[in-house]
Amino acid sequence: MYAIVDHSGKQHKVVEGEVIRIDKLDKEQGDTIEFDKVLYLSKGEVPQVGSPYIGNAKVFGEVLGDIRDKKVIAFTYRRRKSSSRKVGHRQTYSCVKIKEIKISKED
Repeated sequence: MYAIVDHSGKQHKVVEGEVIRIDKLDKEQGDTIEFDKVLYLSKGEVPQVGSPYIGNAKVFGEVLGDIRDKKVIAFTYRRRKSSSRKVGHRQTYSCVKIKEIKISKED
């Protein structure tokens, strides 16, 4: 079983037990996070597709900590102008381990 969740405008395919990398959260290590914007859920033979979200599905995860990606260099050079600019950037991510994909019964 897997699900596709929407977080910070990005879509992530998640499976129970998998570790995903999402944009930095204001949560401490060991905190629980709940993804309630589930776009797609594959369980059994019949998948569920939300319009836009599946109302009775949630994904729970545990924050493992923060990591930083490798440095990306943005270099701008203007020929014959004696002008250049070099800027570096490192993006920070939070690692989240997916604990459970839960579907509640609608009445």
